[in-house]
Amino acid sequence: MSFFNNLSLPVSQSSKTYTSGPTKNGHDFLSNPTLVMSSELGESEPTFSHEENNENLENNDNDDLIEMPQNNESYKDNRFEEGNKTWKGKVFVRKNHKESDESTSQHCHESELGDDQLPKKRKGKSISVSESRILYPDIDDPVAVRKPVRSCTKYPLSNFISYSNLSSSFSAFTSKLSSVEIPKNVQVALEVPKWREAVLEEMKALEKNKTWNGSIERYKARLVAKGFTQTYGIDYSDTFAPVAKLNTVRILLSLAANLDWPLHQLDVKNAFLNGDLEEEVYMDIPPGFEDKFGSNVCKLNKSLYGLKQSPRAWFEKFTYSMKKQGYIQGQADHTLFTKFSQDGKIAVLIVYVDDIVLTGDDIVEMARVARSKDGIVVSQQKYILDLLKETGMSGCRPADTPMDPNAKLWEEGSVPVDTGRYQRLVGKLIYLSHTRPNIAFSVSVVSQFMHSPFEEHLEAVYRILRYLKANPGKGLFFKKTNERNVSIFTDADWAGSVTDRRSTSGYCTYVWGNLVTWRSKKQGVVARSSAEAGFRAMAQGICEGLWIHRVLEELKMKIELPLKLYSDSKAAISIAHNPVQHDRTKHIEIDRHFIKEKLDAGIICLPFVTSSVRAHN
Repeated sequence: MSFFNNLSLPVSQSSKTYTSGPTKNGHDFLSNPTLVMSSELGESEPTFSHEENNENLENNDNDDLIEMPQNNESYKDNRFEEGNKTWKGKVFVRKNHKESDESTSQHCHESELGDDQLPKKRKGKSISVSESRILYPDIDDPVAVRKPVRSCTKYPLSNFISYSNLSSSFSAFTSKLSSVEIPKNVQVALEVPKWREAVLEEMKALEKNKTWNGSIERYKARLVAKGFTQTYGIDYSDTFAPVAKLNTVRILLSLAANLDWPLHQLDVKNAFLNGDLEEEVYMDIPPGFEDKFGSNVCKLNKSLYGLKQSPRAWFEKFTYSMKKQGYIQGQADHTLFTKFSQDGKIAVLIVYVDDIVLTGDDIVEMARVARSKDGIVVSQQKYILDLLKETGMSGCRPADTPMDPNAKLWEEGSVPVDTGRYQRLVGKLIYLSHTRPNIAFSVSVVSQFMHSPFEEHLEAVYRILRYLKANPGKGLFFKKTNERNVSIFTDADWAGSVTDRRSTSGYCTYVWGNLVTWRSKKQGVVARSSAEAGFRAMAQGICEGLWIHRVLEELKMKIELPLKLYSDSKAAISIAHNPVQHDRTKHIEIDRHFIKEKLDAGIICLPFVTSSVRAHN
């Protein structure tokens, strides 16, 4: 949009115009339409001009503009002063976006007129309608003709999303997925036909499964409207949610990419309804179905979503069924189940609550996933787009890095912010970091201020969101390689925290050439040297490598020993190989013995790597 200081246009009293206000800290917001200038209105050709504050808006270096409302009842008030016909609203004109041949024709026409014949843009004065039509010949054309593609921000999401590398079917699926909105509550869901159909189907499943009995319980012992109303020892005892480690999932994806295993994702319908309840539980009638059931309550015979014991009851039933089918439950990850056939084939199944990932070379039929002949792609693009929309940052200016490298966050700040909102945002970023290791360190930093966040901390969170805006479709790529080893890279940010001078450990691991696990975490104690900080990071990396070794052993996969643990700290590597204890190592004696034991057993080796190579990996 281009703002002009001078313009005359015919307009009726019912016309409504809107402008977008400047943005703050990279976030979009609307400024209320303000009174700009006034001029006597003739009966046929009213005149308009702008005050200096519009010039300031034009010169504002903030580039973020968002889509303006086109029909808002709150702005239907009369913008003309009593007694004289003076318009008090802002006016803007769109730039000419005609085709190049029309632009050339216009330019030639202006050249023929000559500079002395063209109307001048006089600052602070008005121009007539006839003059405006010479300067802007398409002013009377419909908006759709003058500007076929409307963009109200210099950073539309379309500039950062591309489906060109996807197959036609998967591109269509991704586009359709992005257009689906999840209802916030049951009232909204019942207003949408597709969601209402899903709700009714769920109720039919509950009745078919005999989740509650048909008898009337007039005297209720305890009502359970939601799970948080339950009391330990009365209507529930033990709780357990079968949540697979996402590190294990990524290991399976790396194996599937290298061994050409197909992948199948299963969503167990009404999974929790299969669990058997050991406690006596009563439930209120679901909202919207009171007419059918009356004011009575239901006595539950089987588990139900929302009950604290439902995940445990479902997983117990599932584990029993899997073992009965010949599957072996994993010990490194209890949600991992494997089955080996007599001809050496394997079926692998991992459970995440009521979602199941199935892979292996003993599967007859598999569903399609986002993969190509080169590997498997895992992305959370829709999650990012929904998060940007929720925070009103769809049109924000993107950032090149997730965190300002020179910024230092202190515990105290200038202005406190809403703790609940801050915690929800950071929690969503933690979940997003499962496929975006490049934000792991930044998220770990902002997570340290969950108890008492300030404006500076919230700005750091917004910086991460602006970074995600630049590349929402990026994720993990599990490629097919010839490597069959496990590599671990470790590092430490010595005394990096300005609040307590503790160091931050970081590691990432590669299984068969693919990144599968990573972590960035502040150390529990203050390290007195960079060697000590690096040594503690090495110990954490070794623990992760040993766990991966156990998982691969349970899958009966080939493992090349020793596991390679790379570090750029020559001092830490020297301490690990040196059996002599001295003052420099006695305060990290447990870690030193642990690392030395794995070195002597040939399980790990400690090659040195330069910082530049580590950064490349």
